[in-house]
Amino acid sequence: MSYHLFEVYGIELEYMLVSSGNLKVKPIVDKLLTRKNGFLTSDVENGKIEWSNELVAHVVEMKTNGPTADLETLDELFAENVQEMNRLLKEFGSELLPTAAHPLMHPETEMQLWQHNYSKIYALYNRIFDCRGHGWSNVQSMHINLPFSGDAEFEKLHAAIRILLPIIPGLSASSPIFEGKVTGFKDARMHVYKTNQKEIPQMTGKVIPEQLFSREEYFGGIFEPINQAIKPHDSENILDHHFLNSRGAIARFDRGAIEIRVIDIQECPKADVVIAVLIIEALKLLVSEELVSLEDQKSWHENDLFEIFDKVIVDAEDTVIKNAAFAGLFDLEPGVTVRELWEKIYVLVKEELSKKHRESIEFLLENGSLSTRILKAVGDDFSEEKIISVYRKLGRCLEENRFFAINN
Repeated sequence: MSYHLFEVYGIELEYMLVSSGNLKVKPIVDKLLTRKNGFLTSDVENGKIEWSNELVAHVVEMKTNGPTADLETLDELFAENVQEMNRLLKEFGSELLPTAAHPLMHPETEMQLWQHNYSKIYALYNRIFDCRGHGWSNVQSMHINLPFSGDAEFEKLHAAIRILLPIIPGLSASSPIFEGKVTGFKDARMHVYKTNQKEIPQMTGKVIPEQLFSREEYFGGIFEPINQAIKPHDSENILDHHFLNSRGAIARFDRGAIEIRVIDIQECPKADVVIAVLIIEALKLLVSEELVSLEDQKSWHENDLFEIFDKVIVDAEDTVIKNAAFAGLFDLEPGVTVRELWEKIYVLVKEELSKKHRESIEFLLENGSLSTRILKAVGDDFSEEKIISVYRKLGRCLEENRFFAINN
């Protein structure tokens, strides 16, 4: 079934499974799914939410079971599933842990691939790319799927998403620490994402998708080069170009949607869903052409947008936008911070939001990205004990579906 712009949404959330004792990753998603289902399958339908495995054996995904129009209570639905997973995991001395990267994991020694359904695909990925790096095995994200019907809607949606992608990590960065050390990037997940498929650069491109605004252009400009590049590696022809395309937003013509992939997972579904809500309202604003015309949106080259994105993954909301033309899209002057840019967007869309969502967005804008809050909580003490104590608090925020504040 085909849906029109902003008619429905699909949200996907990924979480780590860790030991409740020492917070080390636990590659037992197969045990969790078996415990829930009675036997092992890669997908388990749990009413309006579906559970599934990922590439590595310690990451589980939960997603809306089909498109939904209800974003008001969606966080509560996800939170109920988080709590159910945690109840089942107790038997294995394990629990879910939020954020986009485990702060102490050493992927070279701790990564285990999923060994069941689709394992042939994952093994091929591992053979081509060597998935033992952080960019493959220590990354958890939220994906937002937004529908379109036909080329005219695709053109508008793709143009708007490309403009917004560079500043999304300013809201969502949650991966500041790898292997017990400050990475220098508030969104280290997106830093490693840029290069984890360097063997076949056609797959990720410049993260920001190219200026392609119809199905035909997209197939010719993105899918065909990917298919040609993968041929020597995929002799059995088992990989699909829809999945191989790893840009920060990917067109899924097979289901009439664009999937945004640059969003780090947060400390709780309440935070994830409200970030999705603000992104969706910002996209509606751009699609309406109230701020800037469609032609002007389409005129932005991916290299110029990537230059902004590349700075935002370092400093998140504190990044200064020096590009006058980009600041001008939102009627702001160069020198504005990403936080101020999002504050401007929030003012413009505030009336469209519920009281619940307004309160959550105001918390985020006031307190900063989760990475900023994590770094403040850790302070100067990067001992394993201190990091674990902070991430235990994040685990409690996940279980209780509440924001992480420095004083809690």
